[in-house]
Amino acid sequence: MVWPFKSKFRKQIARIEITGAIASATRKRVLEAFKTVEEKKFPALLLRIDSPGGTVGDSQEIYEALKRLRSKVKVVASFGNISASGGVYIGVGAEHIMANPGTITGSIGVILRGNNLERLLEKIGVSFKVIKSGPYKDILAFDRELTAPEQSILQELIDTSYQQFVQTVAEGRNLAVEKVKTFADGRIFTGQQALELGVVDRLGTEEDARRWAAELAGLDPDKTQVHTMEERKPLLSRLLPGNRQMKTGIGAGIDWLEFEMSTSGLPLWLYKP
Repeated sequence: MVWPFKSKFRKQIARIEITGAIASATRKRVLEAFKTVEEKKFPALLLRIDSPGGTVGDSQEIYEALKRLRSKVKVVASFGNISASGGVYIGVGAEHIMANPGTITGSIGVILRGNNLERLLEKIGVSFKVIKSGPYKDILAFDRELTAPEQSILQELIDTSYQQFVQTVAEGRNLAVEKVKTFADGRIFTGQQALELGVVDRLGTEEDARRWAAELAGLDPDKTQVHTMEERKPLLSRLLPGNRQMKTGIGAGIDWLEFEMSTSGLPLWLYKP
């Protein structure tokens, strides 16, 4: 696609915001925004992350796309109130990272959640008859306990995903894998602690990150404008603002019940307070 007045974007900083739990909708929106940043030839990108993490595959795809983009565009990630787990995974795809001193970050690890409603189902007299092609086809079924072999299979899956996470953080931050493992045990830490650990480069606000991005692109920080790549709302929502559902908090913009249901049984890079 050829964009009109493309030259005006060469004097601006693109801004993309990642908020709430990371899932397929986030991935689609962010990858499309990355494509637009490249097509419009922005010299720099400010990636604002305010997320507790999310699904493994979606976080990995955003990370890989960000790595490709940064070969053409200066990228500064700005960690907001919380940038944990999958938020960290995406963030280390940026060349430079800034966090507030009190940002909640870390939670480097993997979690897989299943629900066991066996006792409840027994009380109300509900049972299930399962016909399956193999012994593990109904792994994480909600009407029974995990078997020992199933637990072993899932633990191996989690361990493999964890190793991928640690390796990515080590490569993205130029740290030794063993160094990363000393703090990649699921703990959370502040932006100040993240700086000491080498997870972020500087402490500062989003405005500080914007100025840094401008300087890296050779632009005047006092004059450079920011072009926010906003998610396009459905036509009905734009015409009828009162029709929009109001949501607040860290998970603004995501239905947490829907997220839990849709990701049940999937490995998550997610901070669970």
